Amino acid sequence: MQLFLSQLMNGLGNGVIYASLALALVLIYRTTGLLNFAQGEMALFSTYVTWKLADPAEVGMPIVAAIAVSMSIAFVAGAVLERIVIRPVERSSPLVIVIVTIGLFLAINSVAQAVFGTDTKQLASAFSDKSWMVGGVRITAQTLGLIAVLAGECILLWLLLQKTRIGLALRSVASSPESSRLVGIGTGNMLMLGWAISAALGAVAGAMIVPMTPGLSAGSMQAVLVYAFAAAALGGFDSPLGAVVGGITVGIAQALAIQYVDPLNDIELIVPFALIGAVLLFRPTGLFGRRVVERV
Repeated sequence: MQLFLSQLMNGLGNGVIYASLALALVLIYRTTGLLNFAQGEMALFSTYVTWKLADPAEVGMPIVAAIAVSMSIAFVAGAVLERIVIRPVERSSPLVIVIVTIGLFLAINSVAQAVFGTDTKQLASAFSDKSWMVGGVRITAQTLGLIAVLAGECILLWLLLQKTRIGLALRSVASSPESSRLVGIGTGNMLMLGWAISAALGAVAGAMIVPMTPGLSAGSMQAVLVYAFAAAALGGFDSPLGAVVGGITVGIAQALAIQYVDPLNDIELIVPFALIGAVLLFRPTGLFGRRVVERV
């Protein structure tokens, strides 16, 4: 039982990370109707910026301050990318937009390697390395900190979307861009804001997960993006709540599958792919996604 609970805590810690990046994917989808395949690499570049600012041999800022500055830079960069790269093709076919975001994925990854190098970097954690034994289960400050960060993101997003005029405009544009234009809402600005907020959320996700891995490299966020897509698909691409529930579910499923299913030890990526396949087969809109009813 203790082993099960320990794996449950490990899965919870990973699931919070997947949920954070899934929130970014859902936010872009809700505001633009697009799936951003470059979200992981946007987070990767922001994490490199965090490393540059926090590393004692470089700028040497405190890690929390470095994350805050990186979020600000990511916010601006996300808005610029939407304006320069996505805006010209936003009315194109879905295939064109997919190709553009995949191209953006490759471009950002290449630029990151050119700017920051290809060697593995070490990024300090924003949380203490303390841990406590509760009922024979080890609970770390890292896990509690990750849960607190995700809860903070959810609360801030809820306040933004439900309690502010900007949030009302974002929801209006997501629901009906044409009607929003008729009442004077700047749909272009709202779409740009959605990308900006999404990029900032990705910066947080990258800074949270890299300290839990062997190091920061060009491939650090690629597997995480797959898990985040699985989380968003499971919960529903138009549901922030679904992203959180989906992320935690995927994280726990991954941890338990690796522990109790021996053949999956070296191919754990089969878990998110299996979840995506199951969702597409039995509930394409996800657990919390809205069903679209069309008249024939």
